[in-house]
Amino acid sequence: MKVAVLGSGNGACAVAFEWAKAGHRVNMFDFEDFPKIINEIANVGGIYAEGELEGFQKIAYAGHDIAKVMDGAEVILAVGPAYSTAAFGNACKPYVKEGQIYIVCPGSCAGSIVFKNALGLDFEDDIVTVSETSTLPYAVRIVGEAKVAVYNRLKGGYFFATIPSRLNDQIYKVFASVYPECQKAENILQTTLQNANPIIHPSVTICNTALIERTHGNFLFYEEGVTDGVGRVIEALDLERVLLGKKLGVEIISDPVLGKIQGYQAVENYSEGYSKAPGFKGIKAQPQLDYRYFNEDAGFGLVFFADLAERIGLDVPAIDAVLKLSSVIMGRDYKAEKARTMESLGLTKYSMDALLKVL
Repeated sequence: MKVAVLGSGNGACAVAFEWAKAGHRVNMFDFEDFPKIINEIANVGGIYAEGELEGFQKIAYAGHDIAKVMDGAEVILAVGPAYSTAAFGNACKPYVKEGQIYIVCPGSCAGSIVFKNALGLDFEDDIVTVSETSTLPYAVRIVGEAKVAVYNRLKGGYFFATIPSRLNDQIYKVFASVYPECQKAENILQTTLQNANPIIHPSVTICNTALIERTHGNFLFYEEGVTDGVGRVIEALDLERVLLGKKLGVEIISDPVLGKIQGYQAVENYSEGYSKAPGFKGIKAQPQLDYRYFNEDAGFGLVFFADLAERIGLDVPAIDAVLKLSSVIMGRDYKAEKARTMESLGLTKYSMDALLKVL
């Protein structure tokens, strides 16, 4: 198949590498604002990988020409942070053709709906399908010119959903041809809430704010950044997330249990489960506070979790507290920005009962 990968960050490079490895013709696109990695891939003609993916895979095209990347593309994977989803959808809008498969990886809280809205399609329109995953299939970092290190390729414990969900089985087969360990979710509420990044990244960042500012991230985010006390903060948010899922009728696996299934963690607890996790070993902290661990995981993820909780009358004091502290530290009001809410998704026309039926 002809596969388009939108993005050139850590995850996008790993995704492009693995779809090429699976025998597909892969083209990569990113916006002109992000030339470095996409140009490196173009210069060497592909992507190198080390760790749990190894070798070199040829990329047919890497550049800024979205028309070239979308020409004949059957599967289009948008791989980037939550704030890139709408931009990628807008870029693809002129090239929509019936039967295309779009996958937002990861969905980062209902990213499939954001993408479909950007394509100018109704939520229930099935001229094309838009799906999402609960998380990336990898722990991965770019470590050199057109080169990634894959610290962990997930062994399971991540989920795939399509809107509308009645089409999930047929689209899942395409994704599972490369990622057979991925599981079908009930709907996008499950993929959204099963994403643990919003409960981990802001919590660890808040507890290590001074260290990040003082060292510019020169420490190990999980191995040195998570202690018993930090683990208790993560746990408080995780318990609220699991309860939120229960109230919405979807089963959410607690993160240490899920982390063990995924191959990240060796023990199922909230302290050593992270600090001694094989899949997190060697991952450095972010170089500054102005980073996706706040801007995406609090500004989109926790905002959406809190919005869902408010709509069903569920108190989530730990989520609210971490969201508020994230805002204070960054000098902005993530909740007021409403980057990802039921309203911003255009879903307020549905009651929660009605939404669960159409999902």
